[in-house]
Amino acid sequence: MTDIPRDGEAEQANLRPLSLLYGMAAVKVVFILALLRLFAGPMTKDFFDKELISMPTWEWALFSLTPGILVFLARRPQDWAWLSSERNFLRIPLSFYFLYGLAFAVFQGVWILWISVAASVGAFAGIRYLNSKEAAHDH
Repeated sequence: MTDIPRDGEAEQANLRPLSLLYGMAAVKVVFILALLRLFAGPMTKDFFDKELISMPTWEWALFSLTPGILVFLARRPQDWAWLSSERNFLRIPLSFYFLYGLAFAVFQGVWILWISVAASVGAFAGIRYLNSKEAAHDH
């Protein structure tokens, strides 16, 4: 006999992909905002002949947390499989956050950007773990 899901289980199963869809949209919107924030400083220097907005620091650390949060939310195998089409895009903002954070933390001494580096490394480790878990589950 087949198991019939209870009402609450069926609703929960339908809400999970929807929350992941919103999570992926949030990662994309935050990445676009991060890019705009990154280029706002040099643009103000070009327009007003002085830099009105400095380069990102603490807000960059917050931006870099969003992909890791999504990876954490998608830690169940069926959720990770549902994100299979978005995994390559997820690596783009992670790489960008990591490289910017590392470069400015090392060369400019902006210590708060080490949070960005740690969050990116953690998210990369989570992706690697979930991919290996999925590969072991498929065999």
